[in-house]
Amino acid sequence: MFDKLDDLLVRFEELLNELGEPGVTDDPAHFQKLMKEQSDLQPIVDAYKEYKKNKETIEDSLSMLESEKDEEMREMLKEELSDAKKRVEELEHELKILLLPKDPNDSKNVIVEIRGGAGGDEAALFAAEIYRMYVKYAESRRWKTEMLSLNENGIGGFKEVTFMIKGEGAYSRLKYESGVHRVQRVPETESGGRIHTSTCTVAIMPEAEEIDFHLDLNECKFDVFRASGNGGQCVNTTDSAVRLTHIPTGIVISCQDEKSQLKNKDKALRVLRSRLYEMELAKQHDAEAEARRSQIGTGDRSEKIRTYNFPQGRVTDHRIKLTLHRLENILNGDLDEIIDSLIAADQAVKLTKLNEQE
Repeated sequence: MFDKLDDLLVRFEELLNELGEPGVTDDPAHFQKLMKEQSDLQPIVDAYKEYKKNKETIEDSLSMLESEKDEEMREMLKEELSDAKKRVEELEHELKILLLPKDPNDSKNVIVEIRGGAGGDEAALFAAEIYRMYVKYAESRRWKTEMLSLNENGIGGFKEVTFMIKGEGAYSRLKYESGVHRVQRVPETESGGRIHTSTCTVAIMPEAEEIDFHLDLNECKFDVFRASGNGGQCVNTTDSAVRLTHIPTGIVISCQDEKSQLKNKDKALRVLRSRLYEMELAKQHDAEAEARRSQIGTGDRSEKIRTYNFPQGRVTDHRIKLTLHRLENILNGDLDEIIDSLIAADQAVKLTKLNEQE
C-alpha cells in the first residue's frame, strides 16, 4: 500500500509542475483532464502527508522519552505519542478506503426512472412521493433536476416518471437507490381503514455520453404524435411529442415535455443511451458474479431494498438492516444518513475482501 502511496505522491508533484507550465490551458480538454486527476489525488495526498507527519511524531516522541528525565515533560510526550498512534490507525483505515478502486461512473449525472408497481393508483401516488423525495434531496445538495418524461394517472400519481439529476458525484450517492421501494399505509382511496402494501421501482442510471456508449441511429425508429395531458397551447396542438423505438432491444421511450420536437428527440436519445449503457454495465457485472455479490444492492431493479411504514413512522433499509423513525423527514429529502450508511457498508465489504486477498 505504501509503495503505491509513494508513487501517487510523485505523480501529484508531476501534475502540479505540469499545471504550472505556461500554455497548459491552450488545450482545454487536456487541462481539464489534469485538473480532474489532481482533484482525485488531493484527498489521498493530504491524508498520506498527515500520516507521515504523525509517524515522525511517534519516532520523535519515543526518542525523546529515552533521554527525558523530567516527569511532567515525560507525561506530555506520552500524551503526544498516544494521540499520534491513534491518528495513525485512523489514517491507515482512511487511506485503505481512499485507495479502493473507484467506480468510473461516480462523478456522472444520473437519469432516474420511477414506475408505479403493485397497488394501482396507490402505487402511482407513492411513485410521485418518491420522485418528490429525490427532487428535495437534490435541492439540499444544490444539484439541478430536469424532467425528461412523465405519465400521470389523473389523481396526482405518477405511473412513470423519468428525470435527470445533474451535480458532481450524483451517481456516487444515488446508485444505491435502485430497486423496489415498498410503502405500508392506509390509502386515501381506502374507506375501511385497512393498511395496504404498494410498491414502486426505482432505476438509477449514470448519464451516458457518446464516449461511453455509441448509439447507432440506424437502429432507431422515430414517431411523432400530439402530446396529451397538461401543457401549454403548443404542447397539445402540434406534433411535438416523440416516440423512440430501439429496434434491436425493443425499448420504447416517449418524450412530450417540451414544445419543440427536436428537444423531445434529444431527451429521448439521452434516456435511451443511458438505458443501453446501464444494460451493458449489468452484463459486465453478471460476468463478474463475485463482484456483483459483494455490492450493497446497486443496480438490481427487482430487489426489495426499502420499506416506508406510515403507521409506525419508520423507514427500513433491508440490505443493511437499518431502521430510522424519521419517515416524514426522509420523504422530505433527508436521505444522507441512509446513503452514508450504505456507502460505509459497501466500503466495509470491499475492505474485507481486500484484506482477504492480502
